[in-house]
Amino acid sequence: MRVVSLLASGTEIVCALGAGDWLVGRSHECDNPEWVRRLPPCSEPAFDIHVSSGAIDAEVRRRMRAGEPLYVIHADRIRELAPDLVIAQEHCEVCAVTPGDVARANCDLGGAQVLPLSAGTLEGIFEGIGQVAAAIGLEEKGRELVRCERARLEAVRSRTAGLRRPSVVMLEWTDPVFCMANWGPELVEAANGEMLLGSAGQHSTARDGSQVAEADPEVLIVAPCGFGLERALEERAVLERYPWWSGLRAVRGGKVAFADGNLFFNRSGMTAVQTAEIIAEILHGVPFGAKMEGRAWTWGRPPGLP
Repeated sequence: MRVVSLLASGTEIVCALGAGDWLVGRSHECDNPEWVRRLPPCSEPAFDIHVSSGAIDAEVRRRMRAGEPLYVIHADRIRELAPDLVIAQEHCEVCAVTPGDVARANCDLGGAQVLPLSAGTLEGIFEGIGQVAAAIGLEEKGRELVRCERARLEAVRSRTAGLRRPSVVMLEWTDPVFCMANWGPELVEAANGEMLLGSAGQHSTARDGSQVAEADPEVLIVAPCGFGLERALEERAVLERYPWWSGLRAVRGGKVAFADGNLFFNRSGMTAVQTAEIIAEILHGVPFGAKMEGRAWTWGRPPGLP
């Protein structure tokens, strides 16, 4: 079996199933486990993603209005790799390569199966694991992997169940402000937090800052989509320019956590349940194994510090 994964979470799932040796190509975003970076990349962004978050959003919107691609697909490379299976996603046109992107690139797959994953909920993520497992003939391993992830999630619920339940807003973009939805509210619920401004199973949407100010959460988690921890921290300056920012209870109380949205909060793969553990650590100071503070998340500037 030869697999090209154009989806970071799909790559994680293949590796978690013990089939990493079958991967022959990856997307530009695939980075977990670390060794997959050695695989030939079969996609790249179609524009500069190192500009500001506001500029990224503006260019994405412009390209979508104009019908221009967000990703470049290396069709010749994929053809040379001769995959039996190509993994993509169809949940979001922006987040990762879709089957439509592959089709628009006139990519000759030579009869390879294209598996589009769509995960807007935790259950959808678990179903995706099963779909990948079935596509590569490892159904039983897939069922066992899902059982393990469900048990891990239940452990988060059990360990935080008796603790006080703080209110939470999670941001997955800063300019404009997007409040996290999809599976994010389920992760907060599992970690015994009260999620505000986000509905499970719905697409994340842009919000007016006044809505965040009105919600006034006890804890704010900033995990921009596609940004690692270091880049997420750079967004603090963006948020501090909003007139409503300094008045937030979370800001005044030093309860703003910046987090790795790329590897954890916005990825529908094998780090989803670990994200619930990270949220429990942020909300309650409860670690699951080695502490993730400083690696996956960190507190923003406490009150009174320059």
